[in-house]
Amino acid sequence: MEIKRFETGPRMSQAVVYNNTVYLAGQVGNAGDDVVTQTKQALAEVDRLLALAGTDKTRILSATIWLADMADFAKMNSVWDAWVPQGHTPARATGEAKLATPEYLVEVIVTAAA
Repeated sequence: MEIKRFETGPRMSQAVVYNNTVYLAGQVGNAGDDVVTQTKQALAEVDRLLALAGTDKTRILSATIWLADMADFAKMNSVWDAWVPQGHTPARATGEAKLATPEYLVEVIVTAAA
């Protein structure tokens, strides 16, 4: 089976497709923006990368969302709920973690069917 990599850099690829499954790297928004804006930006990147890999958000199988502060859970969910297609909601987990820089407030990682 062929492995397809998209936007490959020296450390990682932004998307990898193998065996009809699309794996995305963690997507973040602009450091320093508020959590609502960062969530919108991260989800826009998810949309873009899924399209690049030939699929879309209706085919997301699972999502892992990391928040720098669980106090932002409701704000992040307000964006997620408006973005995720009803009837196609994936399995999802959300947790709190220190992200790559303190200015990042949310990171979204998804796996989707191709």
